[in-house]
Amino acid sequence: MERQKRRSGLDPRRAVWFAVGVVALLLAALGAVLPLLPTTPFLLVAAFAFARSSDRWHAWLLSHRVFGPLIADWRDHRAIDRRAKILGVASMAAVIGISVALDASTLVLTVQAVVLSASAAFVLSRPSPPRR
Repeated sequence: MERQKRRSGLDPRRAVWFAVGVVALLLAALGAVLPLLPTTPFLLVAAFAFARSSDRWHAWLLSHRVFGPLIADWRDHRAIDRRAKILGVASMAAVIGISVALDASTLVLTVQAVVLSASAAFVLSRPSPPRR
């Protein structure tokens, strides 16, 4: 029975992993244009999920012109490209700046400052990948 499910593509675990991959990819794409959402963590989740659900989507994501190198840098070196670091930290600073400009509450600003500072520290602590 299990074999028959795999052959016909009806394995529920693969379907769940595929759905997780699609959602993570959509969030990553949004994160590429919205300063509040990160891109790289969602890409890594998408790659992880597609590796467990769809060889075709996994291969597409790894060979993608924009997203592929980010995933490869993390997979091969646990590294974040210098440009991605700059854009990421600048986006985090922009979020806080926008919140200040919109006169957000002290609680919101404090939570953002703590979370985004920790995120920025993590991003900046990662090595840069070797030059290609």
